[in-house]
Amino acid sequence: MPAVRRSPRLALLAALPLVLALVLAGLSACQDDEPAAPTAVPSAPSSPLESIETTGLAVARADFCERVAPAQAQDALGADVASSTSYANGEPAQLSAGVKDVAHEFGCAWTAADGAVARAWVFAPPVTRARAHALRDAELRPRCTVAKGTQFGTPSVATRCRTAEGSEQGYFGLFGDAWLSCTLTLPGADASTDQPERTSHWCAAVLLAASAETSTS
Repeated sequence: MPAVRRSPRLALLAALPLVLALVLAGLSACQDDEPAAPTAVPSAPSSPLESIETTGLAVARADFCERVAPAQAQDALGADVASSTSYANGEPAQLSAGVKDVAHEFGCAWTAADGAVARAWVFAPPVTRARAHALRDAELRPRCTVAKGTQFGTPSVATRCRTAEGSEQGYFGLFGDAWLSCTLTLPGADASTDQPERTSHWCAAVLLAASAETSTS
């Protein structure tokens, strides 16, 4: 019986599934060898301080600013972020309006085009409970009063101040041996009616970012 001869076209078609399988396997292997894409900074949901058990959180005396989502600063400012800055312990920094010095803290600030500023910082040196009481009292500087607000560490204080830039509200408190501060300054002589709420959400975002640092250090 004569041998059956297969045409070259039929032989090629028969081999196609095997070729495709080898190509796909090779692509899969190449993809497995590629480095994973960097994980984006998590954007924590916006929550007021009132919804957080602040006294049970620990804060690291370390840089936390990259963990604050830009959207959280934008929500606090009520406008797009026009500029931002951060600094580490030992670096020259603009610590506040008109005050530039070598920082003994880790801090950052986000500014809107209208001059609104959302700021946060944590002292690099450890702070004792006695020192924290002195720091709390020092925040009640001229033109500042105690504001109604939830506890922000122990001890802590919420303030409302009139400044050259406008109206500033903030929270300051001790978490373990870390003194954490956050403020929201809005331009103009009169505070926005929702400034207390925006400050509460802003300082909650800062606290969660600073406390999350303890789990990665």
